[in-house]
Amino acid sequence: MHLGRVYGNLVNYKNMEVKFADSFFDSFERMVNREKWYWKTWDFLRYDMPRFFRNLWMFRKDLYNYRWYSGQHAVLPFMKTALMDMASKIDERGMEVEKSKDKKVAKMYRAAFIMERFIEDDFIEIAEQELGEIVHRKFEFEDVPDKPGFCQLVDNETPAEKEHNSKVFKRAREIESQMWKELWTILEGQNHSHFEVFLDKSKDKKNAWDNWFDGSGLRGWWD
Repeated sequence: MHLGRVYGNLVNYKNMEVKFADSFFDSFERMVNREKWYWKTWDFLRYDMPRFFRNLWMFRKDLYNYRWYSGQHAVLPFMKTALMDMASKIDERGMEVEKSKDKKVAKMYRAAFIMERFIEDDFIEIAEQELGEIVHRKFEFEDVPDKPGFCQLVDNETPAEKEHNSKVFKRAREIESQMWKELWTILEGQNHSHFEVFLDKSKDKKNAWDNWFDGSGLRGWWD
């Protein structure tokens, strides 16, 4: 770039007059006043306290059931409740374009659904829906032949029933493992460096982001 042109631009910028509208100073004054103790007290009483009690009511069941030793049953309920609230609010009030917003909301609901499965621990019931119910037989006891006064449980399941029950339990463990991986994949989100590769190969570059983005990624769930 020509040095004379650069110098001329600097001179013009130096001589440029900067003006502020009255509304700027009014806004600045309100911003400064908002830091005063009486405004902070007002904000606390008007906004912070009502929000606290709303949140207390929303998380009441999770708070009541919280046990520090309960692992996933202590942490996941809070996450599930928060996600359900976020999803409904963003779906109803969100200002993001519908196409990407709908994808995010769908992933939030899916994550909340998976969390509910771990909270309820109903993987066997899900497996039973696929393979049929586990065969339950009434407990029967018999005397131990060589130990008078002792009893043992009678193994009265047929080989076919044992095989069926074993398949249901195995399928339940598979579903649990798959859902756990899916949950953290949703929360982690997509690797954005992969989008560059997708964009290079895409014929519809205008809609490339919408076609690639699947709505996952906890850090991007905001409005």
